[in-house]
Amino acid sequence: MNQKPSDTVLREVTRRWFFRQAGFGIGALALGDLVSSATAKAAEANPLAPKPPMFPPKAKSIIYLFMAGAPSQVDLFDSKPTLQKYDGQNVPEELMKGERFAFIKGTPRLLGSPYEFARHGKSGAELSELLPHLSEIADDIAIVRSVHTTQFNHAPAQIFMNTGFQIIGRPSMGAWMTYGLGSECRDLPGFVALISGENQPDGGKACWGSGFLPTVYQGVEFRSQGDPVLFLANPDGVDASTRRQSLDLLKSLNQEHLEANGDPEISTRINSYEMAYRMQSSVPDLVDISKEPPSIHEMYGTEPGKKSFANNCLLARRLVERGVRFVQLYHRGWDNHGTGSHDDIVNRLPQLCNETDRAAAALITDLKQRGLLDSTIVVWGGEFGRTPMNEARNRSKFLGRDHHPRAFSMWMAGGGVKPGVTVGKTDELGYNIVEDPVDVHDLHATILHLMGMDHTKLTYRFQGRDFRLTDVSGNVVEKLLA
Repeated sequence: MNQKPSDTVLREVTRRWFFRQAGFGIGALALGDLVSSATAKAAEANPLAPKPPMFPPKAKSIIYLFMAGAPSQVDLFDSKPTLQKYDGQNVPEELMKGERFAFIKGTPRLLGSPYEFARHGKSGAELSELLPHLSEIADDIAIVRSVHTTQFNHAPAQIFMNTGFQIIGRPSMGAWMTYGLGSECRDLPGFVALISGENQPDGGKACWGSGFLPTVYQGVEFRSQGDPVLFLANPDGVDASTRRQSLDLLKSLNQEHLEANGDPEISTRINSYEMAYRMQSSVPDLVDISKEPPSIHEMYGTEPGKKSFANNCLLARRLVERGVRFVQLYHRGWDNHGTGSHDDIVNRLPQLCNETDRAAAALITDLKQRGLLDSTIVVWGGEFGRTPMNEARNRSKFLGRDHHPRAFSMWMAGGGVKPGVTVGKTDELGYNIVEDPVDVHDLHATILHLMGMDHTKLTYRFQGRDFRLTDVSGNVVEKLLA
């Protein structure tokens, strides 16, 4: 065995030689630690500061049009000639075996849609006559006819659709998005919720909550009437100068407390106070949609000063223009059981479409003409679907449909979504999915992917476990990607 020269051995073991040769590596480690520390301090100073995505994104913002109450897919997006053919007949026994419904009892009868369907655009998308405005932009949207969920009651289904879990306590998708990417707008929240329709969604504020994430990431509700944001204005007798002095004092006290124990909620509190102060100037101008030209009001059907889905759609466009990351619109009233004319599919469903169709289509057109559609994902849908049978609760003569989690339709547009496609297929009655099923976690995984985020790596450690929006499942729906 050959022996190495003694000087070679000495060189390999000399401490001085080691540090000379390894200095660059140690320096790199030290620099990396400094950079990491600086990044952590920057995040601590402003948790909503923009953060780089995991990979090149297709979109940088989202507008989610949430139709609370669950629209009827077989009356709007999923034409079923066979259902029309057997309208009024008893449901096949094999479909009813082992089924649970929210309200249907006994053996229900099939209910064909009272509305005509037609194909539109070069894509040939088949849409209901109740959606004339959406039909005009059929080539700009992707329709998903095969969404399904595990929940068939409104509150848990809405919470599940928003948080990936049916019980209150998990972060909403908007909260995950601002946690992962921050916001590009310094003077507005990164996540905004807008409400119209009959009332708040059944799932309540948990639908836009932050769960176990720091509360800085929760959605901030803007109102279309009265004060845009509650408790934002200074109380009587407090001017801007006094407010600034009080905030400076609070900030110094909170900063001392933060440095002492490192609680991230203290950082949230500091940033919330500062954000509220800046919003006193930014919000009044933002929500004043009366400054928009008449052509825009005609396009959306907006009426400044009134509470409406149309006003909120226009406000959503103004929010993403200013860099807000996630805007979610809730329009409640789609629970068309048919117990009376106020909730049936003959009287109430056309009213709901009239309230929303024009503005939703206008939002797509407006974003497109401003060059914003390519960077903005627009999502439209509810928490589940409606049965292809008539509910006939208490022998009601009004036509309506019960809750149906097995199959329902949604549409998406912009931000890397493949336009003009229809994904998924249901059986001839619209009861079960027979092609390309898309569950809630798949939908979330796809949206995160379009925003440059790997849904398996966007995690937060809580109570000793790494949690994520998609829990332990979810696959990107490749057919939806442009």
